[in-house]
Amino acid sequence: QVQVVESGGGLVHPGGSLRLTCAASISFVNLYAMAWYRQAPGKQRELVALITRDSTDYADSVQGRFTISRDIAKNTVYAYLQMNSLKPEDTAVYFCVAQTPYPRQYDYWGQGTQVTVSA
Repeated sequence: QVQVVESGGGLVHPGGSLRLTCAASISFVNLYAMAWYRQAPGKQRELVALITRDSTDYADSVQGRFTISRDIAKNTVYAYLQMNSLKPEDTAVYFCVAQTPYPRQYDYWGQGTQVTVSA
């Protein structure tokens, strides 16, 4: 069973920075992508950033402020989300997802980490 664990959330002032870390107990050969989603109170969950073997993609709302990156270890893949110039509207629970490729595509979700941007 793949485990996905996020860390690094917290309270930060507007304009500040945070770095989220995700550890997924999966080997890189079995992985299609790592992604970060977020869900704010009363809103739908949305994709924030995605990293595949050879590309990255970002939501328009975070383009130029957030950066997704990845490290590979034996049987563990790490995904990071560097968040700069944070805004109050970035406040949400952030979830990490490890995605396996077709034909056995499956999303493994973490429990989420709270990010609060407030003065």
